[in-house]
Amino acid sequence: MELADGRIGVIGYRSGGRQTFLAACSLRIAAAVDCYGAFVVTAPPAGSPLKAEPLISRAADLSCPLLGLFGADDRFPSPDEVDVLSAELDKLGKEHEFHVFPDAGHGFFSVDRPAYRRAAPAPGQGRGRPAVGDRQTSSDMYRRVPPGRKPTRS
Repeated sequence: MELADGRIGVIGYRSGGRQTFLAACSLRIAAAVDCYGAFVVTAPPAGSPLKAEPLISRAADLSCPLLGLFGADDRFPSPDEVDVLSAELDKLGKEHEFHVFPDAGHGFFSVDRPAYRRAAPAPGQGRGRPAVGDRQTSSDMYRRVPPGRKPTRS
């Protein structure tokens, strides 16, 4: 998506969240929002038809602030995987802010699925929109997150 100032931001849900992380590590973009992107830290489980390699080794190439929105009841990625990614980004000094929402699983933004959780923030409200739609707001937001901070349990 194009930001107000003409730069590019990326947002992705589910497998698109994984692709958002990959894009943010491969391209020069202004902001990225990963909504429950799986298999960034670990590979899919044995026997899964999905064949994907973990992307965490590319974290050093993250080109922009990363906002991550995850569910506490998700298995892919699990809260532990979110913590591992956050710790790696902290170690690398990469700007990021992750939120793990209680009682939310994978796909909690999908209004047409049983996984939908109204209590989690809607895309474009609160946390998602500033990161991609208003660079000043996201710069301020990320500047307040000190390295070493654990993901919040919103």
